[in-house]
Amino acid sequence: MNETDLLKLKSLNACKGCDLSDANLSGAALSGADLNGADLSDANLSGAALSGADLNGADLSDANLNGAVLSGAFLIDADLRGVDLSGANLTGANLISANLTGAYLTKSNLTSADLRGVDLSGANLERADLNFVNLSDANLSGADLSDANLAFADLTGANLTGANLTGANLTNSGLNFVNLSDANLSGADLSDAKLISANLSGADLSGAVLSDTNLISANLSGANLSGADLTTSKLRNANLDGVKYFKTKMPWDYSEDELVVTDPEDELVVTEPED
Repeated sequence: MNETDLLKLKSLNACKGCDLSDANLSGAALSGADLNGADLSDANLSGAALSGADLNGADLSDANLNGAVLSGAFLIDADLRGVDLSGANLTGANLISANLTGAYLTKSNLTSADLRGVDLSGANLERADLNFVNLSDANLSGADLSDANLAFADLTGANLTGANLTGANLTNSGLNFVNLSDANLSGADLSDAKLISANLSGADLSGAVLSDTNLISANLSGANLSGADLTTSKLRNANLDGVKYFKTKMPWDYSEDELVVTDPEDELVVTEPED
C-alpha cells in the first residue's frame, strides 16, 4: 500500500490506478468514488459504502467486502478472485466480464445486476438473491447456488456444469442453450423456466418442480428424474435416453413403484400439439 495514495483517496474520494493493497478501509464512506484500475487486493473493505463507485478494471482479489454496499457500482473487468462478498449489496451493479472465480457471495443481494460473461467458476452463491440478474454466457461451472433465488434470471448460454443448484428457485428463468450437465438440481423449482436446447445430461433433477417448463430439444440423457413432476412440461424432440424414473410424473405415464431406466436403443419420440 502507498500511504500517499490512501491520503489522496480520503481527501478526494478518487484515486485512479492507486496502490491500496492491504489497506484498511473497513466501514469507509466511498460512495461514488473513482477507483478505476486501483489495486485493492487483500484490502479490508468490510461494511464499506461503495454505491455508484467506479471500480472498473480494479484488482480486488482476496479483498474483504463482507457486508459492503456496492449497489449501482461499476466493476467491469474487475479482478474479484477469492473476494469475500458475503452479505454484500450489489443490486444493479455492473460486473460485465469480471473475474469472480472462487469468490464468496453467500447471502449477497445481486438483484438486477449485470453479470454477462463473468467467471464465477467454483464460487459460493449459497442463498444469494439473483432475482432478475443477467448471467448470460457466464461461467458458473462447479459453483454452489444451493437455495439461491434465480427467479426471472437470464442464464442464456451459461456454463453450469457440475454446479450445485439444490433447492434453488429458478421460476421463470431463461436457461436456453445452457450447459447443466452433471449439475445437481434436486428439489429445485423450475416452474415456467425456458430450457430450450439445454444440456441436462447426467443432471440430478430428483424432486424438482418442472410445471410448464419448456424443455423442447433439451438433452436429458442419463438425467435423474426421480420424484420430479413433468406432467405439464414441453418435451418435444427432447433426448430422454437413459433417464432414471422413480415416482416420476410424465405427460404420458407415472412411474410409481420402481426405478425405470429408459433403454438408449429405444427410439422415443415425444410429440406435442403446436402452440
